[in-house]
Amino acid sequence: MKTKTLLIALALTAAPSLSLAMGCSNGKEKQAMSCAEGTAYDHGSHSCLPVST
Repeated sequence: MKTKTLLIALALTAAPSLSLAMGCSNGKEKQAMSCAEGTAYDHGSHSCLPVST
């Protein structure tokens, strides 16, 4: 009985650590930006600007 309790306690202790390791990137993911038709993304101003033709 003690061994089973110890294993369950160990599993419950390790579970949060494993879940964080799988998906947390601390905001380092980059989102793709889509601009409206007739505009293009400008890296300098970090916004969509009209495309001049």
